[in-house]
Amino acid sequence: MTGIEKMKSQILDEAKAAAESKIAEARRQADEMIRAAGEEAAKQAEAILRKSETDVANYHERLESSMDLQKRTRILSAKQEVIAEVLGKAYEKVKAMEPEEYFSMLLKMVEKYALPQDGEICVSPADLKRMPEGFRDQVSRIAEEKGGSLTLSGEGRNIENGFVLIYGGIEENCTINAMFDAKKDELSDIVHRLIFSQA
Repeated sequence: MTGIEKMKSQILDEAKAAAESKIAEARRQADEMIRAAGEEAAKQAEAILRKSETDVANYHERLESSMDLQKRTRILSAKQEVIAEVLGKAYEKVKAMEPEEYFSMLLKMVEKYALPQDGEICVSPADLKRMPEGFRDQVSRIAEEKGGSLTLSGEGRNIENGFVLIYGGIEENCTINAMFDAKKDELSDIVHRLIFSQA
């Protein structure tokens, strides 16, 4: 082998060795990139899985909360219906009172709402017709005891029941319906306690 051939062979061997070294380095870098990519993919998959589990848990929590709210809303609505029905029946019962009991109740209301002033009391045409004897006198006596006077209007007022008091042009609505409306919250609370506090 001549000197040139030796040199050529040496150059080729060095080039081959350099190429193999570069290929090996490239393979090593590729393997490292694949390993790093695999680890990153595993981390992302784990993060996605954890987020999915958290999302599912949050969804279930929201769903349970929503169902609980709907249940409580339905229960509240049902209770309000029952209370309204009880109050409606109570109102009907008051409307259906026998005259003696009814006018006795009106006298108690006069005691409560009469003012120490001169005024007028108006009742419905039906109540004017069925008014018991002595009712006017009892109303006058109650008003006097309060330091005022009440005159029973001879004209029936366009009301269903109860009465309207008029003092100096100012009217006080004392109809049964107005009493129920004014005391609706208080009566609802009483009915709620009576019916539902034992449940």
